[in-house]
Amino acid sequence: MKLISKNKILIAILVLSAILRFYRLGTYPALNADEAAIGYNAYSLLQTGKDEHGNPWPTHFQSFNDYKPGGYFYMVLPFVRVLGLNTWSIRLPGATLGVLTVLGIYLLVNELNKNHRSLVTGHWSLIASLLLAISPWHIHFSRGGWEVNAATFFVVLGVYFFIKGVKDNNYLSLSVIAFVISLYTYHAARVLVPFLGISLLVVYREKMLAKLNIKMFLGSVLLAVVLLLPLAYEIVSPVASSRASSVSIFADKGFVDRINESRGRYEDSNSLVAKILHNKPKEISLEFVRNYSDHFLGEFLFLSGDDIQRNKVPEFGQLYLWQFPLLVIAAFAIARRPRMWGVVLAWLVIAPIPAALTFQSPHALRAQNMIIPLTVLSAYGLSEVLNYLQKVINKKYLPITIYCLLITVGIWSFARYIHQYYVHMAKSYPYSSQYGVEELSQYLKTNDSKRVVITTRYDQPYILLLFYLQYSPEAFQSAHVLSGRDEYGFSTVPAFDRYEFKAIDFERDKLVYKNSLIVGSDEEIPDETNIIKNIYGENGFLYFQVVAN
Repeated sequence: MKLISKNKILIAILVLSAILRFYRLGTYPALNADEAAIGYNAYSLLQTGKDEHGNPWPTHFQSFNDYKPGGYFYMVLPFVRVLGLNTWSIRLPGATLGVLTVLGIYLLVNELNKNHRSLVTGHWSLIASLLLAISPWHIHFSRGGWEVNAATFFVVLGVYFFIKGVKDNNYLSLSVIAFVISLYTYHAARVLVPFLGISLLVVYREKMLAKLNIKMFLGSVLLAVVLLLPLAYEIVSPVASSRASSVSIFADKGFVDRINESRGRYEDSNSLVAKILHNKPKEISLEFVRNYSDHFLGEFLFLSGDDIQRNKVPEFGQLYLWQFPLLVIAAFAIARRPRMWGVVLAWLVIAPIPAALTFQSPHALRAQNMIIPLTVLSAYGLSEVLNYLQKVINKKYLPITIYCLLITVGIWSFARYIHQYYVHMAKSYPYSSQYGVEELSQYLKTNDSKRVVITTRYDQPYILLLFYLQYSPEAFQSAHVLSGRDEYGFSTVPAFDRYEFKAIDFERDKLVYKNSLIVGSDEEIPDETNIIKNIYGENGFLYFQVVAN
């Protein structure tokens, strides 16, 4: 394939990836609470130099007391400045980085090929970029203000520059910068990147030593230390580590109950045997192994995906089903020619570790970095198939219909995914995003009721209202209280200005909140009540009923 042809195909793939990530980006799916928090905090920084809770230019944003890493907030900030506070300004950086990741995987595979003088066909890099462009896993998290998508881009960039830096040490500083940005962007990267960095050093140790520029290498190490100092200070502080501790398997109190139950079956529950066989390290280890292995199950990867509805599309796994035979073919091919695969396989082994350390597993969001090695391997499997077909077709005994069959299966699967995403997702999972809140906010702007009581049936309504009303950050900072953490480690704001947020008990609330609007879900508002407004989401579901009390 000529270079000009490869460039044209790559441009077409990038255009396709952009269409898939930018189409209806400002309206679908509905904005979720985490995205609203990112946007409103960026808006607050621009207005006041402080986050929503009054913290000046933080490294971690307090938000719902989950202390989100600040990297993506600061990426969003210039977009909010130029485009204003809206859904586009929050999602545009993520979608753009999603497209750039498609380019990044092309460059990375090219570099892998070049660095190892592989016999893999030159189509491999184009196939990898195409598969990532249409990947359900990658499209899903590119179409939103997901910090993980940004972190994945910078990890890919870090690996790419590292491999280039093996031959030319000038690229090592760029690798360091990319990896450090990923650490500032998403919690899971803080587990992934150190292990991945060690793997890169091990795999390329001989080539690095052969061409090592000591000054450049030490300069890159020093640069990493300097850039990580603010992050190191924040990570060791109790508040910044609160999110990790709240979702960690180490915080699971169920371990104690299980251990006590097992030891209680012995005549002496405090015996040495009971303690050796039933203890917290063993329970945590088993939990980690279970969580880790769940990420390689066919049900998660190819059939139904994540259990959390916000992280998936109906009737789809994280990958297309046809990628399974490609991965099997790649595995057999690698077993025959294992050279050059150390980094890709190490990446795949390491990627689920951050998710396995939490109690929700398998987890598509925290394990999203798996998509890169899985895409590289799928592309390799497909390139092996195409190479074989090319050989036998040249011998003129294999009909061209096999090519047509492969193309038909790919197009049909992709078309079905797009159909499920745009037609069924919002209706099959009506509570996966905060549908209806924008419509409610528009209605409340036209109503001058002295008090509005809004249901907490849906996630963190206060931040979504702040976002859609573009409420003054200065006014909010001076007059709100953040609640204590709930059982999942999150806090909320129960009231600001004329708005109060609570679970609606209508019979009680109609006596307490006179001359107020009561906004509840259809389950909370009795049918016989004088409802003045029904609020529907874009998906046609009824989300709120407004009662003038």
